[in-house]
Amino acid sequence: MRGIAICALASALASCSVGAESTALDRLAPCLSDEGPTDAYCGRFEVFEDREAGAGRVISLKILVLPALGSDARSDPVFFLAGGPGQGAAQLAPQLDGMLSRLRRGRDIVLVDQRGTGDSNRLDCQFYEEDQPPPADFTVPREKVEACLAELDADVTQYTTPVAMDDLDDVRAWLGYDQINLLGGSYGTRAALVYLRRHEEHVRTIVLDGVAPPDMSLPLWFPRDMARALAKLTGDCQTDPACSQKFPTFAADVRTLLDRLESSSVRVSYEQPATGETVEVPLTRGLASGILAGVLYSTWNSSVAPVVVEQALNGEYRPLLELGSMNGGVSEVMAQGMFLSVTCSEDYTRFSPEEAAVRAEGTFLGTSVYTSRWSPCLYWPRKKMPDAFYEPVQSDKPVLILSGDLDPVTPPSWGEQVAQTLPNSRTLVAPGVGHGVMPQGCAMRLVDEFINSADPSGPDAECLQKLERPSFFLSKTGPVLLDETEAEDGND
Repeated sequence: MRGIAICALASALASCSVGAESTALDRLAPCLSDEGPTDAYCGRFEVFEDREAGAGRVISLKILVLPALGSDARSDPVFFLAGGPGQGAAQLAPQLDGMLSRLRRGRDIVLVDQRGTGDSNRLDCQFYEEDQPPPADFTVPREKVEACLAELDADVTQYTTPVAMDDLDDVRAWLGYDQINLLGGSYGTRAALVYLRRHEEHVRTIVLDGVAPPDMSLPLWFPRDMARALAKLTGDCQTDPACSQKFPTFAADVRTLLDRLESSSVRVSYEQPATGETVEVPLTRGLASGILAGVLYSTWNSSVAPVVVEQALNGEYRPLLELGSMNGGVSEVMAQGMFLSVTCSEDYTRFSPEEAAVRAEGTFLGTSVYTSRWSPCLYWPRKKMPDAFYEPVQSDKPVLILSGDLDPVTPPSWGEQVAQTLPNSRTLVAPGVGHGVMPQGCAMRLVDEFINSADPSGPDAECLQKLERPSFFLSKTGPVLLDETEAEDGND
């Protein structure tokens, strides 16, 4: 394929290493228009699927490099590690190019589709058709899981984080980089921490945004952390004069709505944005709570929640489903099979269903997401992880930890926990921010300053305190109430 450079295998690294006068771009070729940004360079690197065996099936990893724009480019690039698990970093290049432009002034940005994602032997499973309800409300039947496994050309137990981070280090060596800077978001923070533990000698700095450490056990803590975010949402509405006046019982309204749907679900017709088709779905408590959980990731989406909950209590359920569909695009870039290979092996096996029920007791999600989102783990082949995988990562490398105070899945407590064994780290909490601090306000400037200095104490982070939750919608027209005449005229 034109625009693709392929080295042999990891075992052949000694014979295909980059020469002293070569650069990473010498191993790659300009990307074609369907491969990434036209000023980027693309390539491929092959590894054994079973790294331990060093034989058998070979998989090809997609590499995309956004070259440094300055004439005095540094030799230590930034490796971006995507979230999910299931997102491919190279796959996100068009979106990342803008967000990482400040970093690109002086450094290459290296994006590698982790094995099982993007264009690196993607493990894709479509358990539901586009015209079916979101899977947060339903378990996945065993036959659908087995059908997906039969279609995949992969040993799905070989797609865990440690294996992928060894792939990444081989890519680093092949491209000719020695010291690298790791930039991880969400699940990418776990990947970065695992890389740090396994290949510390090649790490210069690390930025962790929304920390999900190896010992997190996502299904176990998901309901608790979501409940915290919902409490933040309802509490902020109560302390906001306009929101509290318009929705004085918002917290109670959420409970009333979910209790109503638990006793009796309703069938609702709405138009799906992806297809434009009108579909009818059963709206249950499980589906409604799953939609609310998805809304909490974004403070912009959650600012509409009080209006939507009020409408639902008045029998107008369509806006709630439409709000849930705003998160539909995530599934298009998420490799569901890779998500399962990671979470079923690394998270799901560390606790019992009884413990999950205890942890979820009293939360608005309960066990609904655990029994649906992770139901395929009952049938998905899993790899037993060594006990050492779950031990705290210890290092004196410079680390900048970012957390959104309103984050529903990786709240600040996880960043604070990780910092305890990273003595050269600094934790910054951004108020008014949900999942993902880097795209907000001055965050990327702070990241750039940190990577340049390799000193966590250096950046002045006072600017983060200016980040506030967006104004709540007081009606479907926005944060400002309109009188009937203005609404009819379409004026604001």
